[in-house]
Amino acid sequence: MAIITELFYLPPIEYFVAIQHEKEIFLDLDENYQKQTYRNRTQIRLANKVETLSIPVIGGNKNVKTSQIKIDHSQKWMNVHLRGIQSAYGKAPFFEFYFPYLEQVFLKKFDLLTEFNRELLTVCLKLLQLDISVKNYDQTIVKSEIKDIRGVINAKSGYAERDIYDALPYSQLFGLDFVPNMSLIDLLFCMGPESKDILIKSQKNH
Repeated sequence: MAIITELFYLPPIEYFVAIQHEKEIFLDLDENYQKQTYRNRTQIRLANKVETLSIPVIGGNKNVKTSQIKIDHSQKWMNVHLRGIQSAYGKAPFFEFYFPYLEQVFLKKFDLLTEFNRELLTVCLKLLQLDISVKNYDQTIVKSEIKDIRGVINAKSGYAERDIYDALPYSQLFGLDFVPNMSLIDLLFCMGPESKDILIKSQKNH
């Protein structure tokens, strides 16, 4: 019950649907970094639009391994992201309960993108009460025994094209139209302890 994945920034709900029944996640940090992906961007829902939050990185060309990508702290992205999350979810039912756990990670000011993303992933798993251990993948691990979803969940194609996530609507803060597959924090802030149950029900062919 193990899975190999990329490491994303506050991943979309689809990602957690894919990993929820596993015991171990192996993160591939030796892959070549790819721009314009979930590795450094996430989506939240504001009053009248979906907002993409993107972490600026230094370099990030195709020949650099993901494990070596540094966050560009010369840009004031952290305040923008924290304010964006507060603006989007400040009135959500579970915001006050969950936000401090996330804010704590942001304020640590990590140099490496992977360290920041990994800590946020660990917090998300904890808030979901999913008992999954997170490890680094290396070539000595026998792939045949592990589910490999690298390259499957990507920002350039819709979740509906994949056989993972069947969006179950839940109460979002703004508007009548449900917007699926936001960052997991959309689900956590809006639904709290029910989030785990919604993940289970959102699995295709569950």
